[in-house]
Amino acid sequence: MNNRPKVTVAALQNKKMSSRKITLLTAYDFPMASFLDQAGIDLVLVSDAVGTIGNGKPEAVSVTVDEMTYHTRAVRNGVKSSMVVTTLPFGSYNCVNEAVGNATRIMKEGGADAVHLEGTAQSAEIVRSIVNSGIPVLGHIGFTKQHMVLSGTISLPAKDAESSKRMINDAMAMAQSGAFGLIVECLPKSLGEIITRSLDIPVISIGSGVYCDGQGLVSQDMLGIFKELSPRFLKVYADLQQVTVSAVTQFRNEVESGQFPTEQHSYSLDDRELDKLLNQIG
Repeated sequence: MNNRPKVTVAALQNKKMSSRKITLLTAYDFPMASFLDQAGIDLVLVSDAVGTIGNGKPEAVSVTVDEMTYHTRAVRNGVKSSMVVTTLPFGSYNCVNEAVGNATRIMKEGGADAVHLEGTAQSAEIVRSIVNSGIPVLGHIGFTKQHMVLSGTISLPAKDAESSKRMINDAMAMAQSGAFGLIVECLPKSLGEIITRSLDIPVISIGSGVYCDGQGLVSQDMLGIFKELSPRFLKVYADLQQVTVSAVTQFRNEVESGQFPTEQHSYSLDDRELDKLLNQIG
């Protein structure tokens, strides 16, 4: 997969047109980014979930543009072909000038290929302004941190016809504002299908059903590294937390018992040189 072409907006659009599925996973550091790139993932998302998953904060809304820029640089260094997309953190795009300035900084200093932002139909002017400045935007509707902050609860954003119609309006507004793609999170699969069929741009599902143009997950969740949350849509493909704890425990046990290091893991000084050294130091 290392020799594959660079993933671009046009390449993602071609995937939608030819009914080839798009993949998205998250990364916050060089090693994970490199792994995802080697595996052929289309979109590597540097999301503000780095606040909770990467830095142990109780929530993600306190993540700053400085932090997102730092983690984007690390991910950029690990990626050759995947598209690197960075989330504009909560509160960093409240007005046009602020949004364009922060998006530009993440592109220039972080090396992102595009920015990602959560929003609604009311975010249309912000999206349009960022796009008009020459920066590709991946939109995000449905379950968002903004939704959590405003509602104070973790709840599904589309439970009835009225709220579902609102989601469709949000999706349409994002597309009409120039977003090159859209993440839809925690929507009923039928609504995910309707939105996907209604838009010309790629629609990527996070828990919104199989009918979307692609699927995304948080890498640390699907690899079994972070186990604090277990949403219904999550499929765990490995248990790296258990593998890591087991390996580290074995290391500790071998050090304490004197089993590690062995001769195989040690360097040697030539016997004659060792004798010279011992004579010199008495």
